[in-house]
Amino acid sequence: MELLHSSCYFETLTFISPPLPSCKFGSNSLFFYPRRVTLLSAYHHSGRFAVSASLQHGDSNLSSNSSQANQEDHASLAQNSIAGFLRRDIGLSEADSDFISENCPKYTRMIVEGVRDLEEWNSWKGSGESEEIEGLGFKEKVIYMVKQKGDGGKVAFLESLGLSLSSAMYLAHYVSSESLPILLDKVKYLKEIFFSGSDEKGLVGKYARRMMLYLSIPIDEDVQQTLSFFEKIEARRGGLDMLGSVDASFRFLIESFPRLLLLSEENDMKPMVEFLESIGIPKYCLGKVLLLYPPIMLGKTEEIKRRVVAALEKVSVVNKDSGKVLLKYPWILSTSIQENYSHIVSFFYSESVLKMDIDHAIKRWPLLLGCSASNMEMMVKEFDKLGVRDKRMGKVIPKMPQLLLCKPQEFLKVVCFLEDLGFQKEIVGQILCRCPEIFGCSIDKTLQKKLIFLTRFGVSTTHFPRIIKKYPEFLIYDADKTVLPRLKYLMEIGISEREIAFMIRKFSPILGYSIDKVLRPKFEFLVNSMEKPVREVIEYPRYFSYSLEKRIKPRFWVLKGRNIECTLQEMLGKNDEEFAADFLGLRELQTHSETS
Repeated sequence: MELLHSSCYFETLTFISPPLPSCKFGSNSLFFYPRRVTLLSAYHHSGRFAVSASLQHGDSNLSSNSSQANQEDHASLAQNSIAGFLRRDIGLSEADSDFISENCPKYTRMIVEGVRDLEEWNSWKGSGESEEIEGLGFKEKVIYMVKQKGDGGKVAFLESLGLSLSSAMYLAHYVSSESLPILLDKVKYLKEIFFSGSDEKGLVGKYARRMMLYLSIPIDEDVQQTLSFFEKIEARRGGLDMLGSVDASFRFLIESFPRLLLLSEENDMKPMVEFLESIGIPKYCLGKVLLLYPPIMLGKTEEIKRRVVAALEKVSVVNKDSGKVLLKYPWILSTSIQENYSHIVSFFYSESVLKMDIDHAIKRWPLLLGCSASNMEMMVKEFDKLGVRDKRMGKVIPKMPQLLLCKPQEFLKVVCFLEDLGFQKEIVGQILCRCPEIFGCSIDKTLQKKLIFLTRFGVSTTHFPRIIKKYPEFLIYDADKTVLPRLKYLMEIGISEREIAFMIRKFSPILGYSIDKVLRPKFEFLVNSMEKPVREVIEYPRYFSYSLEKRIKPRFWVLKGRNIECTLQEMLGKNDEEFAADFLGLRELQTHSETS
């Protein structure tokens, strides 16, 4: 190092050698088959003279191929040396050492280049120390350079996790107080809890997109940092669908939240995991919560407990249900989301929505807390145009709170769809109150397909308004998986498609009845006990709407005891007073009902 601190005079002499068939150097040299030799001479004021030689490759194919093979050999030797250093000097297992050394190519290249520079420097420095280093073999020089870096193998380890070399070097400095074995254990535990469940369908990424989509308030630093983490993954191949993949997102996780590597596994991580499990978050769902909001893990356990209580007591969530809400919306623990709660409640109060309905809506769809009141006000105005206001809002919001986060133009498309079927705005408002889920459906993928399904059974389009008005819930069913099996059952018991169409027109709620709980037991009682033909339920499909135990059986046994014959409609269509007046005394009916 003396030459670097003294006044020196340099002279460069370059010699061009003729093509050589071969040229052998020492076993420790990194250069073979030179064509150009550059001598760098330095004259020190003390009188000493040093010369360094810079050798450049020839351009023959033989020279190039040999050089490439030599570089690969040195990379392989360096890789083995790094693995040996991690085993002997750091104390890692053979498997961990091999994995790290095999997955840090840029670090390995940096070490090899360091050895090359060391050889060049020692070739002209001329000191006792350089002679000692020159006597080392290539593997020993690699280990010497690794030790000179002073990071204890952390850079190689961090690169093996997928980080770029520059990021690995930065993080190695950040976690310099941690030994590599402890750091390795922390990383294994972090991977275990952050990626605890399978995410083959990319559901965690879909949740992240939805949370971002409905966020429209000023955010705090923790949420901003989380969004930056999402953006890094979104910019990569596969986007946020890869959020739940450890190979794709772990590197970005520790780049975005390096403090995770400084946490104590015993004092910080495990107590937090135990708390989250205690409030109802299953272990296989932990990863979803933590990936959607990593700052949870950075907080002290007592502080997170306080936030959970503060956030969920407001909406009357008991401790056992806390985990369910947190699974739906982990950001509810952020300060910005919690501060928005009072604005949301004030907005609902101004619309005459009851506190009970507000709490139910937030528990069902906590993403409301990330939305500004001004955005929701636009949807409330659309409800008002349909006559849905004040207390009637309480029928819509608890059932389908996410409607408040829809874009008005999407909502109006469904309104127009229903109006085109022949409904007046007032009736559309009634449908909104009864089945608000319809207004969050796709017209092409859901609503229109249900109408096509009805036409397959011979239902005329002119009957659509009557059918939908009586049973709008049909529009949100999976027709092929839910409704079709029910209609097939009716055909199995001897009802034709034409007769089914008639039954649907007359009493559309039949589309929603369970086969095992409603259709089969009531049909079997009809034909086996009542000994009535199938045509009676075709003429009076409402029969399936009455309780078998509380209405059908008691009235049938009363009539049978008096040998009275009547139609299903005459037996079931009357209220208790009318039935008693037409067939028997009221007291006698009550006695038979109690006995039955």
